[in-house]
Amino acid sequence: MTLLAAGLSGGLAPLGVPGLPDPGVVTRVALPTVQVLRDLVAMGAVGALVVAATCVPPAHPGKDENMVRGVRGRLVLVAQLCATAWVVADGALLALVYADTSGATPRQAGFWNEVVFFARSYELGQYLLWGAALAAVVAVGSAVLQRTPTLGLVAAIALVALWPIALTGHAAGTLNHDDAVNLQMMHLVGISVWFGGLLAVALIWRQLGPSLSSVVRRYSVLAGWCLVLVSASGLAGAWLRLPSPGAVWSYYGALLAAKVGAVACLAAAGWWHRHHVIDRLDRLDRTGQKADIRGEGGAGKGIGGVFARLVVVELVVLAGAAGIGVALSRTAPPAPAGGQEPLTTAQSMLGTAMPPMLDAAGWFTRWSLDTLFLPIAGGAIAWYLVGVRRLRRRGVAWSWLRTASWVTGWLLFIWATNGAPNTYGRVLFSMHMVQHMTIATAVPTFLVLGTPVTLALRTLRRRTDGSRGPREWLLQLVHSLPAQLLGHPVVASALFVVGMVAFYYSSLFETSLEAHTAHVLMTVHFMASGYLFAEVIVGDDPGLQRPPYPLRALLVMITFGFHALFSVTLMSSSRILAEVWFAALGRDWGDTLAGDQYLGASIGWGMGEYPLLVMAIALLISWVRADGRERRRFDRREDRENGRQLAQYNDYLRQLSAAGKQSSPPTMTSSGETTTKESSG
Repeated sequence: MTLLAAGLSGGLAPLGVPGLPDPGVVTRVALPTVQVLRDLVAMGAVGALVVAATCVPPAHPGKDENMVRGVRGRLVLVAQLCATAWVVADGALLALVYADTSGATPRQAGFWNEVVFFARSYELGQYLLWGAALAAVVAVGSAVLQRTPTLGLVAAIALVALWPIALTGHAAGTLNHDDAVNLQMMHLVGISVWFGGLLAVALIWRQLGPSLSSVVRRYSVLAGWCLVLVSASGLAGAWLRLPSPGAVWSYYGALLAAKVGAVACLAAAGWWHRHHVIDRLDRLDRTGQKADIRGEGGAGKGIGGVFARLVVVELVVLAGAAGIGVALSRTAPPAPAGGQEPLTTAQSMLGTAMPPMLDAAGWFTRWSLDTLFLPIAGGAIAWYLVGVRRLRRRGVAWSWLRTASWVTGWLLFIWATNGAPNTYGRVLFSMHMVQHMTIATAVPTFLVLGTPVTLALRTLRRRTDGSRGPREWLLQLVHSLPAQLLGHPVVASALFVVGMVAFYYSSLFETSLEAHTAHVLMTVHFMASGYLFAEVIVGDDPGLQRPPYPLRALLVMITFGFHALFSVTLMSSSRILAEVWFAALGRDWGDTLAGDQYLGASIGWGMGEYPLLVMAIALLISWVRADGRERRRFDRREDRENGRQLAQYNDYLRQLSAAGKQSSPPTMTSSGETTTKESSG
């Protein structure tokens, strides 16, 4: 499928660039073939780990249920084999990609030394190298893991390992590079969990026994969400790549249409699967026909055959869709009607055109949507509101202040990552500082006041068969050793302050302006460190051990004092941060680099005040409420014990008074010694 699609669209033809030698037909054919194999084994590894961590119950529920054995162990073995093949495929791709871009062949002298240089010095080679390294971590982790918490960690690393593939995907070469990479990552996550999970279920369904119905239903829910993710990200990515609606009639548009058709067929199969196969499995499960589910006779034989055929058809269609995606990576999208104009320096650096001069209205009207953080924020708000509605339907009260705090925090996050701070954050240091302070201080404070963990624990469904769903993994996370360590008051404060100083006074700041991956990591770090610090100070969710209230108040003053000191130091500094980047943009409006940096440092100082005020008010209210709760607990205990502690305290005071009457005040002798006279009275 891949070779046929790439051949029809011209993806296997020589590039025909003057002065660049042709690597040969072997390289042109082997490259897409190895790439599709790499994608398939990556999906297999991700899907097997996710299904094992979220859908499959333990081999012995209630006894050693944290041990990875039985069906879970088989899936982990599958993931290990797929991850090992993933490493080998990425290594082969490294050589093939270099041969394809340089026109060299492995038979030439010094070819492999050049491949090593390509992997260390060029972005494309570095992406493939990082992908192989992360896949190796997944393979080794799958080989050594024995407990379920480690299984969850390895599954998370496998999902992260898809990021280098997104950076080299067919959508990563557009002008809007960052948005294209974000959409490609969502697409990969959805298709990997979908395809790999289906492969995992196909491999183990005969060994599941009575758990087959519940496992298939849980996977079906995952597949449904993956369908939404794949469809939305695919359509948005196509909109970025196609210059006009008429471009759908090109070869590239035909490949996109074929991929959309494959997803539509899978959606129809999934609907039939959920409304027929799963319902029949449930009926067999309720009637006790456990053996028949595996196809040993009777009605079970029919359902087993239908289930197997449906899985095979879905796997074939999914593999075909993956092959079409690889063919798209080898096919150039149609050019605009007027031809592609040369990119300016700002366009090549920013991925978009230089924004106009920022005015007062631009703070609210300049928007550049971020395809990664906008869906995350929107999904977080929707989940919270659905959870509150579910509680109210059960008659459980939930504070409207918590809801307002959560929504306010995410709205601020949307503005910081999609509004003017995102539009100008890589052009003006002052707007970058607005974005940083909003994400690191204001947003986490409001989110913590929303107590999301408490809401999740009250609304998420508890599983009783030993498998781990969202509620169980959330409890595992908040009580884990890394969470306790990072949530320690000293560590959280150090991450909040020292991390910021290290970021700006090193090359990390300029790297975050140049590379999309570094920018995403920067945002995640600021958000996470700010959330941990706010949780230590004003949080009310279970999990962390918080210090007494006087120490919390002292910690707030010390931390924000260091934060203010950093801003003042930056204001008085003559060194321009990321000077090479800002100067190369060629901005011909606004303040000078030195003046804009001074403004940014002033904003950093000033914008630390209103989150501090919100945090201080919340801390004071929480302190007063805690004292009130302690006083009420004491009163209730005294009522139950008929004032026992108060009577003991009064007896203690009477004993002190009696002891004082039995002795007179000490007197000084001529030698300087003190004596006490016993009273005769």
